[in-house]
Amino acid sequence: MAQGLIEVERKFVPGPGTEERLRELGGTLEHRVTFRDTYYDTPELSLMQADHWLRRREDSGWELKCPGAAGVLGHHTEYKELTAEPTIVAQLCKVLGADGLGAGDVAAVLGPLGLQEVASFVTKRSAWKLVLLGTDEEEPQLRVDLDTADFGYAVGEVEALVHEEAEVPTALEKIHRLSSMLGVPAQETAPAKLMVYLQHFRPQDYQRLLEVNSSKQRPQGTKDPDNCLG
Repeated sequence: MAQGLIEVERKFVPGPGTEERLRELGGTLEHRVTFRDTYYDTPELSLMQADHWLRRREDSGWELKCPGAAGVLGHHTEYKELTAEPTIVAQLCKVLGADGLGAGDVAAVLGPLGLQEVASFVTKRSAWKLVLLGTDEEEPQLRVDLDTADFGYAVGEVEALVHEEAEVPTALEKIHRLSSMLGVPAQETAPAKLMVYLQHFRPQDYQRLLEVNSSKQRPQGTKDPDNCLG
């Protein structure tokens, strides 16, 4: 993934006919893959409380998701994805208020920043791509990932990647259209795998995130922890 792309996504609950519907809409199955994600944070969950999500995916390296300009808007989320390790380290130091660690490898700063493993699970994914009818064939395709985690939770995600904030409204419109075509109810929300993991296995941390979010009393359109990534 190119550095600095903006990810706009919506999560939904997949059904037994979701893959067949994707085929009917002209979707192409790219691959089926199994991978392990491990998330890192401080004992106080300082990153998650700041809506930053540090993950290492097996055989894929590090990624830090940071809130985009809109954050969570309705049932959709917008994040910037950082994958270059020096950029990740710089952002981690900024969020955690640490200076003087340089811009080296992420693994080298875990200890100094007090970051530790807070979640780790295996996901089986089927990854799809498609272009909606009536849109420019040269436009980036929408992605649909259908995931099942090893703790029994299944979730789908419709995703578009854009380069500029100005492209986000068009991406949202496409996500709305495809979600409707897949039979996703307009008001349906589906929590991210990470949040379900925390709810099941680290309920005190999960509750802490809910309490921090509610205590901020932010305006409509700000983040809902259940609708964050995973």
